[in-house]
Amino acid sequence: MTGLPIPATAEIALEGECAPGDLLPEGPYGEWPGYHASGSLPCPVFRVKAVYHRKNPILHLYVGHRPPAEHLYRSYIRSALLWDEMEAAGVPEVKGVWCHEAGSTRLINIISIKQRYAGHSRQAALIASQCHSAAYMNRFTIVVDDDVDPFDTNAVLWAMATRCDPKTNLVILDRCWSSKLDPLVTPGEVPFNSRAIIDACRPWEKLGQFPKVTERTPEYKAEIIKKWGDKIFAIDKT
Repeated sequence: MTGLPIPATAEIALEGECAPGDLLPEGPYGEWPGYHASGSLPCPVFRVKAVYHRKNPILHLYVGHRPPAEHLYRSYIRSALLWDEMEAAGVPEVKGVWCHEAGSTRLINIISIKQRYAGHSRQAALIASQCHSAAYMNRFTIVVDDDVDPFDTNAVLWAMATRCDPKTNLVILDRCWSSKLDPLVTPGEVPFNSRAIIDACRPWEKLGQFPKVTERTPEYKAEIIKKWGDKIFAIDKT
């Protein structure tokens, strides 16, 4: 219709018109935090004139609903971006990063570090909460030691329960970057939010005296899972 070129690798191409002043109400939609958001707003209309597609085209999309959802793949992308940005900002010894799927890849971020100096864990958490890949709508940034797997939710909660003193290891940041998609933002208000920094690392001044972790050997754990996994751990032994 327009003669504009279409990328050879495109799966689907829509051709049409978007005229000034051609508006219709749009929304609300289910959004990635797991709620309907944004209300109904007048938005530009695209009038489709032609549709082109490959044979058996793939339409990339996800349905915005309560997580875990189809956009889980973003957890891996955002985690890698955040890790790179933290190192570029000068944070050493980052051992793992996970933008948790329960937070729709943005609301809950977990950082694992090997502590090198006093204040290292607090530095890592504060910088992680404000790096570009993670700053938007973040709610909780959790930093743990390198003996805790940031991908293991139970291990992270264990570290929070045993290494984080709420009186000294929680920091609340206010007036941070949020969005109208945030269910806690009142419609019509400026979309600020607050966020919690949770330092779940062993206290630097107690590293040498902190109690040792009791742990099963891999062999003993495998034996228990083989014998009782389906009953104790809900693991299918087959």
